[in-house]
Amino acid sequence: MTRFLQRAIIALITIAAVSASAAATHIASVNKKSVPAPSKAARKLPIDIASSRVDYKGDTVDFQNVTITQGATKVQADRAHATGLDNFDNSRWTFEGNVRINGEQHGSLKSDAAIVEFRNNYISKATVTGNPAEFEQKRTDTDEVARGHAREIEYNVSDGTVRLSNDAWIWDGHNALSAPELVYNIREQHVQAAAQPGNQVHLTIDPNKTEDPNKKP
Repeated sequence: MTRFLQRAIIALITIAAVSASAAATHIASVNKKSVPAPSKAARKLPIDIASSRVDYKGDTVDFQNVTITQGATKVQADRAHATGLDNFDNSRWTFEGNVRINGEQHGSLKSDAAIVEFRNNYISKATVTGNPAEFEQKRTDTDEVARGHAREIEYNVSDGTVRLSNDAWIWDGHNALSAPELVYNIREQHVQAAAQPGNQVHLTIDPNKTEDPNKKP
C-alpha cells in the first residue's frame, strides 16, 4: 500500500469519526515532533517599527508603509493606526492595504486588513480579513506547502495556530479540506476541523493530483 493511500484512508476514517462523535479532526499529521513554543526570551525581544511617514493625532498615530518586527514575527502594510504607542502591554493596531504577516516556522498570511494585538510587550494575536485572506506554510517534514484561505484568519502567536473561519479551505499537500471553521497548527503541521452540530466537513482526495489545485501557474 502506498504512502498516499495510507494517508487517504486515515483521513477518511478521521472525517467519519468527526461526523459520528463531534470531536476535533486531525489529518495530514506527518511530523511526529512538535516545535516548541517561543521561549520567554523571545517574548522579551524588542519591537521595531519602521514607517515612511508618521502622523500624530492626539492619542492616535497613523503610519504609512509600515513594518513592525519582533523576532520571527513581521507585520507589513500600506497603512496602520494605533493608540497608546508608548504602551505595548495592552494595545491594538489596525493595518490596511496589502497586509503581510510572517510568523514562525515559515508561516505567512496576506490579507486586505488586520488587527494585531499586543500583550505584555509581545505580539500575541493577529486577525486578518480579506476576500479572501490567505495562509501559507512551507512544511519542514516534506517539500510540500500547506495553503489555506478564508474570509477571516486568526493567528495566535502564543500557541502557534491559525484559525480559518467563514468559507475555510486548506490544502495540506495531498488533500483539500473545507469546513465552516478549520484550525491549522503551525508547530505540529496538521489540520483540525472543529465539528459542530449542523456543520459539514468536506474532504476531497484526488489520486491524480499531487500539486495544490489552487496554486497559480
